[in-house]
Amino acid sequence: MKIIRQIILITGTPGVGKTTISKKLASILNAGYINLTEIIKEKNLDTSIDNDRETLVVDTENVSKIIQETLDKTEGIIIIEGHFVVFVVPKNEVDIVLVLRRDPRELRDELQKRGYNDKKLWENITAELLDVCLVDALSSSDISKVCELDVSGKNIDSVVEEVIFVLNNRKEWKYGVVDWLGKLELEGQLEEYLTKTD
Repeated sequence: MKIIRQIILITGTPGVGKTTISKKLASILNAGYINLTEIIKEKNLDTSIDNDRETLVVDTENVSKIIQETLDKTEGIIIIEGHFVVFVVPKNEVDIVLVLRRDPRELRDELQKRGYNDKKLWENITAELLDVCLVDALSSSDISKVCELDVSGKNIDSVVEEVIFVLNNRKEWKYGVVDWLGKLELEGQLEEYLTKTD
């Protein structure tokens, strides 16, 4: 008998709210939930530590293998989240990729609260400014399954409600909705961010 499942990937720069949103969504949808960071730590799938960035260097091949083994014995809705999730879940398995975006100014505040050092903080802000997670999603997934959501200034409940609207096709799936460089330029703050990210 064929296992019936729906796989939802949630990606975005660290600090956009992936984990909180994914957990709340999983609770509402009665879905399975996989956090890539937790799997990496639990199964010791990091190959080394990048001391400059204060991050783990991940063995993506083994992460992918463990994800596939989990999917092979799971049915129903499964939410998998992480900023590199599009590289470890086979694109033919995926139903939708939600790319969460957050205003770089809000993101900076969040990452400062988390205690990120300057290098790591500005590297992540640069990634958000340059649409890195969106580009990764578009290049690694079926682009018709990619949906970009701006979570700036929104609380968790309203973001989750928006995601449910998208999943139920009551809100159009689209990408290219965010232009942080243009927004910062329009508001006279681009130079400050470009100087910091050089």
